Amino acid sequence: MKKLLSILGAITLVGTSTTSLVACNKPQYSEDELKKEKEKHKIDTKDQTIKNNLEWMASQEKPFNTVDNKYYYVVWRGNKNDNWKITKFLNDTNNEKKIDNYNKYSLIFKPSRFRYYTLLIKEGIINTTNTWYADNGSYFKSVFRWNLLDKASPDLIIDDKGNVKVINGE
Repeated sequence: MKKLLSILGAITLVGTSTTSLVACNKPQYSEDELKKEKEKHKIDTKDQTIKNNLEWMASQEKPFNTVDNKYYYVVWRGNKNDNWKITKFLNDTNNEKKIDNYNKYSLIFKPSRFRYYTLLIKEGIINTTNTWYADNGSYFKSVFRWNLLDKASPDLIIDDKGNVKVINGE
């Protein structure tokens, strides 16, 4: 009887953890919604090369799972009262790395407990973090990927209205 209860308990635990993991991995957007979001977030510039190759990313795409040696732009802030900041980094490692600092906050590229790589914001030495995959737009406004390896990535800025713009991009 003890063995039967032990086996049932193990099956229940495995079933529960698998279900929870699948539930956490639910896509944010359907395929059609994702296409519409990508169009909506295209940078407004007359330069077609930039317009066609600077791609808005959703966290459900898990773009950092593969080292692709492409540049990424992260629009982020440490707390809801800070201004937005844009940071460019090269996706060239599977190791944790600090990408940028802003006031007492750090933007970090890191493996997550769900076995994929993500971005997180950490406050000083305190263990509070905001992750890109769980954020509702409060701390991460956008992530863009520059898809060309053979052409220099553009310089981006945040204007006074919080819009991402290309420097000298008309």
